[in-house]
Amino acid sequence: MKKNKASTPCLGICSTTYGDNVCKGCKRFVHEVINWNKFTVPEKELVNSRLESFKLTVLKDRFSVTNAELLATRLNDQGINFNDAMDPMTWIFDLLRAAGSQELDLHQFGIVCHVNTDLAQLKEQIYSEFLELSEAHYDRYFFT
Repeated sequence: MKKNKASTPCLGICSTTYGDNVCKGCKRFVHEVINWNKFTVPEKELVNSRLESFKLTVLKDRFSVTNAELLATRLNDQGINFNDAMDPMTWIFDLLRAAGSQELDLHQFGIVCHVNTDLAQLKEQIYSEFLELSEAHYDRYFFT
């Protein structure tokens, strides 16, 4: 299914229901999760653009996508949910999330890793930094 910049980033593991201001799953803010269906297309696109920029920030120095078409094909073949309207670099986040603790041969997905770190440890760093960026943004602009 083709997505667009306004497609929901929801992963189905929302932590805002437990009182978090930033969802630990999709990294949207609590008011964005609650009001998503009321948002206009431009408002949804703005949220997704912020999430895309944060993902790019945490991924760009660690990985490169050498073959976006291969990556999209492999993600589709494996039934991995990703937003094809976003920068292919962000699809790496979706691949890592979906892989769980499985070992991955990133080259088979058209991805090169530029750091010599255990992939499980690298995933934790990426998730942590993405959440930190989202929480810092929330604290700066929305926390009262």
